[in-house]
Amino acid sequence: MRPAWGAPALLGRWSRLLIDLNRGPDDPTLVMKLSDGSIIPGNRDADAAEVARRITAYHAPYHAAIAAELDRMGPAAVILSMHSFTPRWKKTPRQWEVGILYDRDARLAAPLRARLAEAGFTVGDNEPYTGALDGDTLNVHGTLRGLPHVLIEMRQDLIASDAAAQDFAQRLKPIIDAALGDMASSSEAVGQ
Repeated sequence: MRPAWGAPALLGRWSRLLIDLNRGPDDPTLVMKLSDGSIIPGNRDADAAEVARRITAYHAPYHAAIAAELDRMGPAAVILSMHSFTPRWKKTPRQWEVGILYDRDARLAAPLRARLAEAGFTVGDNEPYTGALDGDTLNVHGTLRGLPHVLIEMRQDLIASDAAAQDFAQRLKPIIDAALGDMASSSEAVGQ
């Protein structure tokens, strides 16, 4: 249980190079054989049986845990996922400090993007990746359940040390709080 919001934190303990927990089980990029021009040695020979083994061992339990917590929390739940991205991709610097990914529901994404920009961050709107992929985490656990959802992508150089990660978290928490408040106010205004 995370005391900041009174909600559970479900943590993936594996690199996306082993299996990308945010992707759907049918996504061809679930187990990448090539990343940023480099062959991933442990994935080079990963056949369908190996991918299925990784889904059973890592991917399915992670998604089952998310589903169980959302079932427990009920229809008032909000999905806030966090991930990091490299400062460069294929030798090109990435301009965003933070990316806000979402599927078809922008109830939380829109106010969060605005609040991050107000705080001085360079913010990507479904950048550097898209959150609108059928079968991925946001789609399955957010869109299909009708829950507000975002995946916050943080550029890795902003969280490169424990101290930097703590500073980033302390800066991010009130921004998320404000965005959640904005979303709730907007929902209340629509309901009136």
